[in-house]
Amino acid sequence: MKQSKPYAKALLKFIEESPSPYHVIANLTELYQAQGFEALDEKKTWKMEWGKSYVITRNGCALIAVRLPKDKKKVKGLHVAAAHCDSPTFKVKENPERQAGPYVTLNAEPYGGMIHSTWLDRPLSIAGRVAVEEKGEVTSKLVSVDRDLLVIPNLAIHMNRDVNKGYEYKPQTDLQPLFAIGTEEKGASFLDVIAKAAGVKPEQILGHDLFLYVRDKGRIFGAQEEFILSPRLDDLQCVYTLAESQASTPVGEYVSICAIFDNEEVGSGSDQGADSTFFEDVLLRMSEALSISAGKLREWIAAGFLISADNAHAVHPNHPEKADPTNRPVIGGGPVVKFSAAQKYTTDGFTAAVFRSLCKKADVPSQTFTNHSDMPGGSTLGNISTAHVSIPSVDIGLPQLAMHSAVETAGVNDAYFLAKVMKEYFSE
Repeated sequence: MKQSKPYAKALLKFIEESPSPYHVIANLTELYQAQGFEALDEKKTWKMEWGKSYVITRNGCALIAVRLPKDKKKVKGLHVAAAHCDSPTFKVKENPERQAGPYVTLNAEPYGGMIHSTWLDRPLSIAGRVAVEEKGEVTSKLVSVDRDLLVIPNLAIHMNRDVNKGYEYKPQTDLQPLFAIGTEEKGASFLDVIAKAAGVKPEQILGHDLFLYVRDKGRIFGAQEEFILSPRLDDLQCVYTLAESQASTPVGEYVSICAIFDNEEVGSGSDQGADSTFFEDVLLRMSEALSISAGKLREWIAAGFLISADNAHAVHPNHPEKADPTNRPVIGGGPVVKFSAAQKYTTDGFTAAVFRSLCKKADVPSQTFTNHSDMPGGSTLGNISTAHVSIPSVDIGLPQLAMHSAVETAGVNDAYFLAKVMKEYFSE
C-alpha cells in the first residue's frame, strides 16, 4: 500500500487533468516527450533510428508510442499494449442552445452506453476541442471550461412518484443539461463561454468536438483507504498505467509499442479507433523508415504479443448472483484475465499463460473473468485490432464496480500491480 497509494494519487491527478480524449492524448504526449520520445507527423516523411523512441498522434485523440531496441539484429518481435481513451458521456450537438421557457438548455446526445441516472444532479462542465481559423488556416485548440457550468436536473419525486420503481430516462427529454437563465447578457452565450475558455473569439470557431464531463474529483476511500472513486476509470486507469510504464521502462529485445485508441465506447469504427488502419499504418511506416522487409515485419508480428487492457467487472457486493459462479474478480486482487467463448475477448489458453507468467515474474496476483452464461457481456478493442494486425493477444483489465457510471469504484493497489507487470513486459 505504501507504493500503491502514491501511484493511485498520480493516476487520479492524470484523470482530473484529462476531461476529454483530446486532453488525454495531449497529456500523454507531454509525458512521453519528457522521457525523450520524439514526435513524428503522419503527414511527413519519417526518419527513425535504432535505440530511439517516438510518439505519433492521430486527429488529436489517438496515440501510438514506439521504443526501439539499440541492436536491430537482436530484435525478437513486438511487445504491444493497447487501451482506449474515451468514456461514456454526452456530446454537445451543433447549435446547442435551446430555449426551455425562461431557461436555456444545451442540446446534447449520449456517447456510449452510460448509466443515465448517475449523471443527474451533479456539477458538470464542457471539454474537448474547437476548430478555429487563424491566419487563413484551420487549426485545433483544446478547451476545458474549468468551473461548474451545467447540471442535468432530476424531476422532483412529487412529479414522478414511480421514479424509484424503475424509470426510463429519455435522452432528448430528461437528459438535457441546464445552462442559463437567458443569454441576453453580453458574453453569456454558449459560444462566448467556449471561446473564452479556448482563448479565441467566438467568430473564429468553425467547428467543435465538445463533451460533458463530471466535475467530481477522484478520491481515495475505505476503512483502510483501499478504494478509489473517480470519473472515467474505464479506461483511463489502464491508459495511464500502460503509458507511464512504457515511458519509464528501458526497452529490452522487443520493439515496445503502446497504442491508445479513441471511440471504443461507440464501436471503434473511426480513423482513430481500433478498427482503423492506424496501428497497421505505423508498423508499415516504421518498417520503411528502418529498412525492414515486409517478411521480417511479419516475423516480428508472429513472434510478438498484444496486451489489450480494458477494465473488468469485479463481483458486486450487493449482487453477487450477477457474476460467474467460479470466476469472480475482486477489487484489490490484481489484474484480471478476461475470457469469452464468443471471442469478444481474444484470450486463449496460451496467451493467458503468457500473461500469468508475467504476473509471476512481477510478483503480482492475477484473476480471471468470464461473463455469467445467462448474461452476454460487452467486447473491447482486442478482437477489433487483431483483425487488422493478427498478433497473439490477451484481453485483461483492472477490477472495478459501477462500470459506465458517471463515477466508478476501483482499487488502490490494482493500477500499481498492473504497472509492475507492464514494466516487466516492456523490458523483456
